[in-house]
Amino acid sequence: PSRPRRAAPVRADAVQHLAESWQWAISAFALVADVAATVHVVLHKRDSRAAIGWAGVIWLTPLAGPLLYFLFGVNRIRRKARRLRRPLDPPKAVGIPVLAPADDGPEPPPGAEHLGTLVRLVGHVTGQPLLPGNRVVPLYGGEQAFPEMLAAIRGAERSVALGTYIFDNDPAGRMFADALADAVARGVEVRVLIDAVGSHYTWPSIVRRLHRGRVPVARFLPQLLPWYFPYANLRLHRKVLVVDGRVGFTGGMNIRQGHDATLKPRHLIRDLHFRLDGPVVARLQEAFADDWEFTTGEPLTGDRWFADLTAVGPVHARVVPSGPDDDFEKLRTTFFGALSCARESVRIMTPYFLPDAGLISALNVAALRGVKVDILLPRRNNLRLVQWAATAELWQVLGHGCRVWRVPPPFDHTKLMLVDGVWSLIGSANWDARSLRLNFELDVECYDPALAATLDELVRQKIERSDLVTLADVEDRNVLLKLRDGVARLFSPYL
Repeated sequence: PSRPRRAAPVRADAVQHLAESWQWAISAFALVADVAATVHVVLHKRDSRAAIGWAGVIWLTPLAGPLLYFLFGVNRIRRKARRLRRPLDPPKAVGIPVLAPADDGPEPPPGAEHLGTLVRLVGHVTGQPLLPGNRVVPLYGGEQAFPEMLAAIRGAERSVALGTYIFDNDPAGRMFADALADAVARGVEVRVLIDAVGSHYTWPSIVRRLHRGRVPVARFLPQLLPWYFPYANLRLHRKVLVVDGRVGFTGGMNIRQGHDATLKPRHLIRDLHFRLDGPVVARLQEAFADDWEFTTGEPLTGDRWFADLTAVGPVHARVVPSGPDDDFEKLRTTFFGALSCARESVRIMTPYFLPDAGLISALNVAALRGVKVDILLPRRNNLRLVQWAATAELWQVLGHGCRVWRVPPPFDHTKLMLVDGVWSLIGSANWDARSLRLNFELDVECYDPALAATLDELVRQKIERSDLVTLADVEDRNVLLKLRDGVARLFSPYL
């Protein structure tokens, strides 16, 4: 008789040994990954709460935790930004003294002497000079802003630089795309930079139409998700248009039909944009050139992009860039400085109000010092989670003297801060973590009583038709609504 085979037990032992070896290897790899990710968290996360949160994710979800941290927790922008950013042509402000931030001047205009410390603070924080001699004109809604912007593009002779978060393929977007294509056909140098997420708000994307018109266009930081996702981080939220290096536009307005009532959109969006003339336009151009070079590697220099600029108006102005790169928390520090210097009034308009604990304390301290603090928010937000989370935050400011107003529809997307009837902050940033820590924003601080008075009148008119929110209104809500808003508030750092 033949002998029984013994190979099967041997193979089984080998398989078991191999499986145990793989288990040990995977466990060792997971341990090394957890330790390495934790070390990176401790060394690089500035916010202790974020550091604790990511450490918990890393150790409670082996393998998946380090992977999630690598994908979403590591700021890879700063290293790339430093590599791509090269010295650009400095602004040519003919006849205008360009003072270093450490200098004591220029002094703010009469009536704003008590804001001299704010002048120096923002100068040190941003590294940008405060430039006199500018004109800043408010443009109310797309009805005023779009015709002005299109006229500037159609009259361009040398260059058009356009950077925006949303550029929709709708009647408004197509007007801009056609005007840009016509400029290219005339021999004008045109560059268009659209955020990758913002380019997906409509389908097909406006990028196709721009390509057909031979308009040089780039997407800022393309993401893995090929569709619109409103809570994505590291987005280009700036809105900048500079024509011939002389005329600039900035504010909170995207390029979309919803901003222009004359185009009869289904959902009207109220907003505020600004036309700027004078030396500060060179700083807007410099900001766009920086973003374009970061995205494409192409530097924009020379007389086509940077013009000789002279004084044209009474406004002292300075660009305040902010982002998760080298401009980290510059705008947040500007908020703190303005609140600490305020003596009489602070007026804030923002569609998204999710300030951190530090800014809430600064608002309350200002109110307790006797400063009249008014905060205007939309009665009905376009992002429900944000509205719920913001409502859960309101008790923290209502209990210390700040006044909160709900502006009735249509949805108001205006971003504005006014201090003492002299200082105005205009631009793209909201009062939330996304704007102050996660996205690339651009604002302009302006010292001018006339401009502030014009904007203050706009705020006053909105307050007249708004509802005053009281502490009782917030506390007397149904317990289920409180629970809903409280849960939404837990996600406020990511909204």
